[in-house]
Amino acid sequence: MTEPLRVLLADDQTLVRTGFRMILGADGMDVVAEAANGAEAVEAVRRTRPDVVLMDIRMPGTDGLEATRRILTGAPGEPRVIILTTFDLDRYVYAALSAGASGFLLKDVTPEHLTVAVRTVRTGDALLAPAITRRLVQRFARRGTDTVAPHRDLASLTPREMEVFGLLARGLSNAELATRLHLAETTVKTHVARILAKLGLRDRVQAVIAAYETGLVSAGGQEATPQSTEPT
Repeated sequence: MTEPLRVLLADDQTLVRTGFRMILGADGMDVVAEAANGAEAVEAVRRTRPDVVLMDIRMPGTDGLEATRRILTGAPGEPRVIILTTFDLDRYVYAALSAGASGFLLKDVTPEHLTVAVRTVRTGDALLAPAITRRLVQRFARRGTDTVAPHRDLASLTPREMEVFGLLARGLSNAELATRLHLAETTVKTHVARILAKLGLRDRVQAVIAAYETGLVSAGGQEATPQSTEPT
């Protein structure tokens, strides 16, 4: 029998934690710990080793952003972190995503969306729709002009992977990428997986952020045009 998914709740509001605990429990998940601030969350993660952390940003003392940085150090077996926020363009969300969070949820999320979101990030996928991520990055990403030279790490990508990377950063799903590039969806998934591996990225959220920070995609959402493409 499959072990229940283990979740840690970090929020300074007791009612929020209670509500989420009831929703997750009703869906067969195990809330292994609760925390009222970031410091408690970091300690609880080390003690209980959850699969997913639901992390509020605005908490007293150590906030959710700092807690996320402390939790996601790159060590094996780390949990996935979902950021909880009241506003869909919270100015801290971009920093949290950059720190390794797998996405964000508004606190008024529906029960169905909450449980699907937790299960989604547990499988290693990014939580939020790429288009929403792109909107966040366009507003908060550090960038100078639209002609910033790509970071040297992008040199590891093939021309085809650069093409896929640029379109991925604009918010296209795997199915849309397949249609746009006239490829099988399984081939697109392979390209995406290789891009993430080569650039050391956790998921599509971080890929979108990296595309903006390197200048591959501009504030207008246009990707750099590859000079050539290779056979797939």
